[in-house]
Amino acid sequence: MPVHTVFNPMPTSDGYLQQANDSLLTLVQIETQSALDNLEEIASVEGIDLLFVGPFDLGNSIGHPIINGEIKPELREAIYRVLEVSHKAGKKCGIYSGSGERAKEYIEAGFDMVHVGSDHTILELAMINEMRTAQGKADGERRLSY
Repeated sequence: MPVHTVFNPMPTSDGYLQQANDSLLTLVQIETQSALDNLEEIASVEGIDLLFVGPFDLGNSIGHPIINGEIKPELREAIYRVLEVSHKAGKKCGIYSGSGERAKEYIEAGFDMVHVGSDHTILELAMINEMRTAQGKADGERRLSY
């Protein structure tokens, strides 16, 4: 028996495709008024594993944008409705948080997947903090645009 078949067996094409399909996470993004209007129907679709809230786009779409980090009550209500409907349908629910503080809030509320930043925001934060340190202005305050 060849050694590579014992330590790293290569599946057949069909075996690989089945394994790949079994390990996929299928999610839909809830970022528009239309998605909110059809939330129960979306959550009931067979094969969807997770509903993911994009709060910035959702806020813009429903007329309650996030400005200076403030989430208006109408947007907060919409966000938590997605969480409730997702779980009621037996689906997971995720959200973009933008900060550690907000991520903690969402985790405590029961969100199953919480995204704490994007590559852009993490790089921006690192550069701002390094420049502030170089200028002797480091104060530890977090400054992100999105």
